[in-house]
Amino acid sequence: MTKRTQLALATALVAALALGASGCSDPAKAPAASGGVNPAAANDGKVLGGTPVKGGTLTVLSNQDFAHLDPARNWVMPAMDFGTRLLYRTLVTFKAEPGKAGSELVPDLATDLGTPSDGGKTWTFTLKEGVKYEDGTPIRAQDIKYNVERSFAPDLTGGPDYAAQYLARTEGYKGPLQGQHLDSIKTPDDRTIVFELKRPVAEFSATATLPTFAPVPQSQEKGTQYDARPFSSGPYRIDSYDRDKKLVLVRNEHWDPKTDTVRKAYPDRFVVVMGLKGGQIDDRIIAGEGADASTVQYADMRPESAPKVLPKPDVKARLLAESQGCTEMLHLNNSRAPFDDPKVREAMQYAVDKEAVITAGGGPALNEVATAYLPPALSGGKQADTLKIPAAGDPAKAKELLKAAGKDKLKVSLAVSTGDKGKAEALQQGLARAGVEVVVDTIDPGAYYDVIGDLSTTPDMTLSGWCPDYPSGSTWIPFVFDGRTIKEKGNQGNNSQFRDEATMKRIDEINAMADAGQANRAWIDLDAEIMKKSPSVPLLLERKPLLVGPNVAGAHGHPVWTGSIDYATVGLKDPSKSQG
Repeated sequence: MTKRTQLALATALVAALALGASGCSDPAKAPAASGGVNPAAANDGKVLGGTPVKGGTLTVLSNQDFAHLDPARNWVMPAMDFGTRLLYRTLVTFKAEPGKAGSELVPDLATDLGTPSDGGKTWTFTLKEGVKYEDGTPIRAQDIKYNVERSFAPDLTGGPDYAAQYLARTEGYKGPLQGQHLDSIKTPDDRTIVFELKRPVAEFSATATLPTFAPVPQSQEKGTQYDARPFSSGPYRIDSYDRDKKLVLVRNEHWDPKTDTVRKAYPDRFVVVMGLKGGQIDDRIIAGEGADASTVQYADMRPESAPKVLPKPDVKARLLAESQGCTEMLHLNNSRAPFDDPKVREAMQYAVDKEAVITAGGGPALNEVATAYLPPALSGGKQADTLKIPAAGDPAKAKELLKAAGKDKLKVSLAVSTGDKGKAEALQQGLARAGVEVVVDTIDPGAYYDVIGDLSTTPDMTLSGWCPDYPSGSTWIPFVFDGRTIKEKGNQGNNSQFRDEATMKRIDEINAMADAGQANRAWIDLDAEIMKKSPSVPLLLERKPLLVGPNVAGAHGHPVWTGSIDYATVGLKDPSKSQG
């Protein structure tokens, strides 16, 4: 059998496990009597393994290196979780709890959630006393200002754009590496930092959870090389880092738990082993023998591993598979032919076979069809279905639209991360039904966002998801569909390069709304309008399946970091059994 056939057989079993005879398109809601309870949801909202014991080595098995650990560049959800829980602290953070409680904001380096003034256009934070770096020197407000300024540097690509969107008087600013500083961030003393914004931002406390708002002392500046050795303000520091191979963290002896209500820092060491094959990682943790009993996985469990896990109660008890709260999309490059033509883009909405992509992604136990851009968490718990296209697509309608656009045959390129090859093949086969030939290019996961974020190397189509940085439509639509956010290098959310004047005008109008409820309804309405223009095709709403070893305790999927394991609380049942 070919690999594709093996995958189809494996995921067909997952589908049967998830749905039984119900045929329900939402397995999490299928009735138990029909065998439709989703087995992947068994541990939703739970903490696995009890309370950890302090000590030992927790090993993280990964198929990839981190895209970035530099806090000015870190904007991939699992890497943000890892960085902000272990290596650096931010002004504000989220509680270390599963479920809804994990979305609650709590002070981190700051004494509170910030004080707004001037109608929400100015925000002031005061740092706690006694917070220190790994060398024992005090963390200063000026260091947070410096890292926010670094996020503007053209060479330090990839990080969150909130500072550029929110801060006043930033036009033309290129970062602090040449000695220029922003006057919209003031530090009247070592413990006070004041942000002056171009408009009121009621949610700025939540914005201050991002790695952009972690401290970097100017004396430690190494430009792009800072990625390999961030200077620790968190409970761990880097002992060694061999890129693409191994990262070792040891305790930061100057981190004071009295100043930190969130991070428990149970293990003595974290060891991240990189470059492993996904299936190999799954098999090792499923077996859970020897040193592998004390491991967790960084990237998602492979779809073809689900039949080894879901039917086995002892292994399923070690599976976290929280809903990610994200939408995965097929982005169409609107900046050039053929996708500069709205009719061609509309045809793609009908041409895609989302059911096949679901199967390739692990079946309905781990995915459901996306019918809009905004995820359900931002649209009242359920996505809209503006276009009402069958989940398997409508190739006849797609052909009709392509013919009307004068494009009976198309040949286009698609870039995906190596782990998404199965989804790429499902897209390729589905689009072929409508006469669209797809050439697939797979890219190493650690380099994927850098490649697709460089406009000189962006292909016709890319596959990626977008997740809210906190529960607000303002963290979603403006980053994915505002043409003003597009960058030549380090382009992030707007991978479709969608530039639409009406959309940008409406984004500004919604951002100016003082009533959060009114703004939320407006984001949902704008989502429907953008769907009609089809810059991207929404594909999937995913769970994040992650296995942990039998000696792991305190593991839960965090609701903000898309179900990634919260490194603030994870540890070991018996540290003496760990190795490394």
